[in-house]
Amino acid sequence: MATSPSPATTDSTARKRAVTPGTVIAALLVPLMTVGGVAGSLHTEDIESGWAERQREVCRHMPFPTTEYVAAWTGLILGVTAVVVCVLLAKRIRGRYGIRLGETWPGLIAYVGVWFNALTIPMELIQLYAVYSVAGSGIVLGDCG
Repeated sequence: MATSPSPATTDSTARKRAVTPGTVIAALLVPLMTVGGVAGSLHTEDIESGWAERQREVCRHMPFPTTEYVAAWTGLILGVTAVVVCVLLAKRIRGRYGIRLGETWPGLIAYVGVWFNALTIPMELIQLYAVYSVAGSGIVLGDCG
């Protein structure tokens, strides 16, 4: 007569199966997208500074660089996407394996990464606002005489 496995054995095998290559990739995407979002948003300042310097050198107004819009929107999109990936990963782990996100090491990485991301999304929104406000204001060219 066969006996059923003990609950301790079933629990440990479920946890081992929860750490699949797809889970690890999704979990590592969260902190990578967080860092990418911050880098993209902060790159807008470099683009704006370069644009202002080029205008001062030639002593005339130049069109606003489209790459600054792209960098600002990319930063915000990466930040929001990191949150979405973490939520989807949590739903998958909970639905498929019946455990919480923080009970696996990839889930814990995603969970910590998304909390840092919650701090960076307001900065990314401010950078996006700054891009649109700088685009409409122009710069003072100084003494071009």
